[in-house]
Amino acid sequence: MFLDYKSSKIYFEVEGNGPALVLLHGFMEDLSMWNAFVPELVSKCKVIRIDLLGHGKSDCIAKVHSMEIMAEAVFAILQYLNINAAKVIGHSMGGYVALALAELRPSLIKDLVLLNSTFEADSPERKELRSKAILQAEESEEAYQKLIRLSFSNLFAPESKETFKSQFENALNKALQTPVCGYTAALEGMKLRRDRFDVFRNVEGKKIIIAGKKDNLINAESLRKKTVNSSIELLELSEGHMSHIENKSELTYFLKRFIEK
Repeated sequence: MFLDYKSSKIYFEVEGNGPALVLLHGFMEDLSMWNAFVPELVSKCKVIRIDLLGHGKSDCIAKVHSMEIMAEAVFAILQYLNINAAKVIGHSMGGYVALALAELRPSLIKDLVLLNSTFEADSPERKELRSKAILQAEESEEAYQKLIRLSFSNLFAPESKETFKSQFENALNKALQTPVCGYTAALEGMKLRRDRFDVFRNVEGKKIIIAGKKDNLINAESLRKKTVNSSIELLELSEGHMSHIENKSELTYFLKRFIEK
């Protein structure tokens, strides 16, 4: 389904009945990243999946898609669906959007899972890398395709690219469909985001981080140190940044338990 939003369109899908479960994909992904898990969830939940701005079938609406702008778009979908409370799971960038939503609409989110994501802001080094990627993406279509292939490869643990070769190729092909405007606007938005530890800590219900031990982007040890005296739970899985592929069985088990509590 499409929702008309600020003279543009946002795509979303709704399946099942019960308490609302919102699934937000990551950078260079779309709502199809959750396909394998939906059959396990729809018997207990109303599963709401959304293509974030500039990704999948959703339009770009600005030169910079801040996490706040993306969160407001997500909220527009939930308003349209008359959702007043939801469990939310965000993968990578989707986690950043979920945190922005928790800040903008604190009464909305009951439980929040950051999947291969963090409440921390970008380091100066990460911001510089994003700025360089933006410039390269805008050079030419060839440069953009090369950039996506390189950056996407780093999301997986080295051996996972062979172990899950077909899934890796499918996810890469999906990433290659991300329009340049969606890519650069999201990078600009991620650069701007600030630390939201306090926002995460103040979420009313369960607060869980799922981290891959071989993840090159999310430092699980840093998160462990920062959350040790809080009610935030940290769950570590064995592989990299793409737990929905690399640790699918463990994640499926977690999700089934998560929706039952």
